[in-house]
Amino acid sequence: MNYISDILFWISNGLLVPVVVLLILLFLRSLLLIGNFFGQYMQIRKVDRLFMDKVEALTPATADELRASIPPDTGSALLGCLSGLLDTAKDKAHRQLMLSDYEIAADKDLGISKTLSKMGPMLGLMGTLIPMGPALVGLSTGDIGSMAYNMQVAFATTVVGLFSAAIGFITQQVKQRWYTRDLNRLEFVCEVLDGSSGASGKTAETKQEGDGR
Repeated sequence: MNYISDILFWISNGLLVPVVVLLILLFLRSLLLIGNFFGQYMQIRKVDRLFMDKVEALTPATADELRASIPPDTGSALLGCLSGLLDTAKDKAHRQLMLSDYEIAADKDLGISKTLSKMGPMLGLMGTLIPMGPALVGLSTGDIGSMAYNMQVAFATTVVGLFSAAIGFITQQVKQRWYTRDLNRLEFVCEVLDGSSGASGKTAETKQEGDGR
């Protein structure tokens, strides 16, 4: 039994360095995520100011005008999808495909936030528990310096893990609201365009029936 316990102890201590390295990487990635989040927020404000009023007031008659007002290569996934939906050459099936592609892109963008919010606490807990064993050994042998060092490592990994998780959780919640709102507007555009297409089809059918008579 002691042999098995020693093996588990060695495995646990061997995982400390990889856990600390991963926590450092998560911390750096969370800092990059903050900068990316701020840039995305500024871009969303700009898009809302320039285009969202036009989108909410969209009618079949103003679709071409809105399409012409969207500049190429904006760098915005929302505007790229919107310009594709407003393309008169696209039918309903292609518009649904573009909406699905936008949902996939949104889920991909949320991936790093989800990873931070889930992996941060896991790695933080591992970084807390692993040094506790050597700290208890130091306490039992009277090595206060060793115990203090291991406790310092345990507390530091907990803080870093929770910080990364907090950044991931906050950005995930806010971005989910952004993407939900954008998808609602894109679906509204599809409904307006599909309605106009349906009305045009019915008009053509009525005309053909009148000519046949």
